[in-house]
Amino acid sequence: HRKALGHVGRVIATTFEELDTLRERYKEIDQSIKDLEADYAEVLHGVDCTKIASNPQFKGLENSLGAVYYNFPHSGAIQGFFDGHPVVNWRHENLMRLFFRALRSFMKPGGIVKVASNMNAVGVRYSYIIGSAVENEFIHFETMPFLEWHLHRYGRSYGDKRDIYKRPDAQKNQSYNAQAADRDMVYCFVYQPTGEQLPPQFVRLPPSLKTLSGCPDGPFKNLQGAAKLATAKQLHQRFVTEISGTHVG
Repeated sequence: HRKALGHVGRVIATTFEELDTLRERYKEIDQSIKDLEADYAEVLHGVDCTKIASNPQFKGLENSLGAVYYNFPHSGAIQGFFDGHPVVNWRHENLMRLFFRALRSFMKPGGIVKVASNMNAVGVRYSYIIGSAVENEFIHFETMPFLEWHLHRYGRSYGDKRDIYKRPDAQKNQSYNAQAADRDMVYCFVYQPTGEQLPPQFVRLPPSLKTLSGCPDGPFKNLQGAAKLATAKQLHQRFVTEISGTHVG
């Protein structure tokens, strides 16, 4: 793939989870890392794509990336809620907004970004991908079916504890059936900065404690009184922690 595009230089593969967590979920992870390193790729763990500007592993890489691929982004499941629920959907929108804003410090002008997602996704929706890209000067130039992409031989996974017993299947992808593969798309962008300073990145704020306490469904469905309030406080604290992270870009 790189040879066909004329790509040379460094390849950096990243994971959000640390290596110990990956070993618990994916028995093949060490071999996968060896295969990547055999092809001269660097593998970095514990990388939050919304905070790479403050990640010391990326120091010195400013204005150097020629291509970035992000397959099936997801902000992580919240037990009891479906991805489109308004209590949690803001997290998926912010993921894309902060991802593209963080990339601005590291992409070369003319660099390519490709983000794969299902056209019917209710978490990271196509509108979040395209809108977040455009507002950060990444111009949308193509959308292609994922199965027609050269890199389509990709085993989907859930990216959480479910992967321990639902194994990725790179041939038929039978382990992942949450979305139809023929509706997976690749959204393609080119970075064309104008040189003008952009305003601070807008993000969606999490629901208030009052809103969470009044939520009638999800994990609150069968809770009352003190138990419901305690769950609301716990979830609210998690959301506040997530939104309060240091995002530079």
